[in-house]
Amino acid sequence: MEKYMRRALELAQIAFNEGEVPVGAVVVKKATGEIVGEGRNMRERARNALAHAEIMAIDSACRRLGGWRLPDCAIYVTLEPCPMCCGAIINSRIDNVIFGAYDEKSGSAVSVQKMFELPYNYRPEVTGGVMEQECAGILSEFFRQLRQRK
Repeated sequence: MEKYMRRALELAQIAFNEGEVPVGAVVVKKATGEIVGEGRNMRERARNALAHAEIMAIDSACRRLGGWRLPDCAIYVTLEPCPMCCGAIINSRIDNVIFGAYDEKSGSAVSVQKMFELPYNYRPEVTGGVMEQECAGILSEFFRQLRQRK
């Protein structure tokens, strides 16, 4: 698990360096352990509300694997997914969601709501708090620096 979360953290660091909220995500094919999709938050750069790390990683994985379904895949993300990203995870049929930091303001896997427990046609398994300190730390540092600039 740590290997994939470390890669997601590397992607979050790239986002940080670009002035984006530092969130990174990777989609992993469970049978092979291969990373088949990567993404980082790019909302400011792309000027697009949809450019969340999870959406970018899912899009990358779908293109690579040649379909909208991502069976036998897991997504590792540094921050608990929001409602939009939870919806994309459900729709892509990802089996497992592994996230680092909890998001008390908009996290929709466990914090604000438990979207994956609702009666949708597909329900991934969720694991939260993986490398939580590292994942929360990069977010805290980003917002600390942002406050200092203002």
